[in-house]
Amino acid sequence: MKPFVLLSTRAEDVPADEEYALFLRYTGLEERDILRVRLESRPMPAFDLDSLSGIFVGGGPFNASDPAERKSGVQVRVEREFAALLDEVVARDVPFLGACYGVGTLGAHQGAVIDRVHSEPISVVEVTLTDDGRADPLVAGMPASFSAFVGHKEAISRLPPSATLLASSTTCPVQMFRVGRNVYATQFHPELDLDGITTRIHAYADYGYFAADELDLTLAAVRRAPVSEPSRMLRTFVERYAR
Repeated sequence: MKPFVLLSTRAEDVPADEEYALFLRYTGLEERDILRVRLESRPMPAFDLDSLSGIFVGGGPFNASDPAERKSGVQVRVEREFAALLDEVVARDVPFLGACYGVGTLGAHQGAVIDRVHSEPISVVEVTLTDDGRADPLVAGMPASFSAFVGHKEAISRLPPSATLLASSTTCPVQMFRVGRNVYATQFHPELDLDGITTRIHAYADYGYFAADELDLTLAAVRRAPVSEPSRMLRTFVERYAR
């Protein structure tokens, strides 16, 4: 089988390593089947897309809507590298699934409006598939509405005509979309379980996702409803595109 790639931007080792472990668990892939690239520590390699089964993008602390003067040199480099990669991915409709930061990268590439209007506190929300979403093979077999973990400083307010809206929530209009037939992004986290999001809450406690005195409230918010469905799409992605 040709490998998949996991592109990560997390500089913190504990959540970065756990993210990698969660992708392995929920895709069902072995370590030899995923090429892990931590973009915060080195430039993106030049990929031969014909030699890959598909590309995953994990989450991270970068925000596409950050003012240019507040972006670090690493963030500017990573954004430039993603733009070049997505030029080819979108043109060739290469299998791509971006979780969390995938919305910022793919959304920015396609000209979506990304801002802080629909930012989401760390919590569990009910995500509802659109008619196009219910017909999409990546979420085949999933219920029309399901619980998912979220926690973002930005979100897409308006999709461009090139994108197909697949899922929304009451507080965030774009929870999942597709470009072409095989290029996907989710605002929610399909890779996370309760232990994983708990790790991230502690790891990013000082990153402005919640106030200093809201740690216990945030931990309680992610326990308010069970989350089991979103991870299914990772295994489905592999089953569809492994070659």
